[in-house]
Amino acid sequence: MKCSVIFASANEVIELIMKIIHLSDLHIGKMVNRISMLEEQRNAFNQITGYVKKEKPDAVIIAGDIYDRSAPGADAVCLFDDFLTELANEDTAVMIVSGNHDSPERIGYASRLLLDKNIYLCGAFNGTLENIVLTDEYGEVNFWLLPFIKPIYVRQLLKENETDNYEAALRAVLKTANIDYSSRNVLLSHQFYTKNGISPVRSESEMNPVGGLDAIDAGLIKNFDYAALGHLHGAQSAGSAHIRYAGSPIKYSFSEWQHKKSASLVELNKKGSLKITELPLTPLRDMREIKGTIDEIMKTEASEDYMRIILTDEEEIIDPVGKLRSIFPNLMSLDFENSRSCLDTIINNTEIPEKLSPYDLFMDFFLNTQGSAMTERQAEIVRELLETEIET
Repeated sequence: MKCSVIFASANEVIELIMKIIHLSDLHIGKMVNRISMLEEQRNAFNQITGYVKKEKPDAVIIAGDIYDRSAPGADAVCLFDDFLTELANEDTAVMIVSGNHDSPERIGYASRLLLDKNIYLCGAFNGTLENIVLTDEYGEVNFWLLPFIKPIYVRQLLKENETDNYEAALRAVLKTANIDYSSRNVLLSHQFYTKNGISPVRSESEMNPVGGLDAIDAGLIKNFDYAALGHLHGAQSAGSAHIRYAGSPIKYSFSEWQHKKSASLVELNKKGSLKITELPLTPLRDMREIKGTIDEIMKTEASEDYMRIILTDEEEIIDPVGKLRSIFPNLMSLDFENSRSCLDTIINNTEIPEKLSPYDLFMDFFLNTQGSAMTERQAEIVRELLETEIET
């Protein structure tokens, strides 16, 4: 915890309240329509470190999905290393939990060594909630770190038979912590929390299990002073203002093109007092969607933004992609909407530099069907099987 020396006049009252910057769903290394988002991610991280220098928070907390894949590429790992190093150079605690896209083992790597740098990495749930305590003028604030959990893992660790769904699993985990809710408590968690009667804002780039099987009643965590959530890519609350998804720092699908991306600045005062401010994040290139005839769109201002264009022309158009890319070089998606077709996608970034490898294809398949990334051991088995297949 930082130690600050503040000089004030006799009549000036200065409150040393707890300040937190809440982030989530970085998805470092993500490709959108086969275009790498690394440059956009670095730009967002630079803005976040600028906010850290300005606001001087006591903690930066990141609620999961650090990487987009459980086995991230070298460039993604290097970018996260740069970001984490920048944060470590500031006088702030950094707390990170893994999400369903992450490999828990990778996120937790060197966690004990990094404690001296005030960096707390919680990759895998080991049977107990990790607890970090910071203090301000009102006393202690307990931070509870909960990485992404699945019912089967909780059942094995806690020997609980009644954990056959995500909600029961969370209830069992919270029970083990014996939390004193009369004190101030902050939960850092990557799960799908919902409130009955309220439909969350979902994005195409999120994991969407069939029938919402992973949904957890947000009422289970209502007694925390602040619940810092990850998983949904749009910044929003889960029924109550203090139960909040920070959202992703950049847009990862055209379903998010109207989102205003931000980092959440949370100020904890005395028990029961909370202030949340959205710190805007400006992209290098925005993600936009426009609709109209090709003649109308060709008259618009040229832009390097990532574009989805919907053409409403009734007649056939010769080389629409080439024409549109003359003013929109980062055209990602082109669709037709007319009387012949309600909505017909004719390209989805035609410039595909490489096909995905069999390993990457299976990683995507596993993630989409199971709702979480493969473990290190599972990934190793798949690689061995694929290598054997290639040899034969």
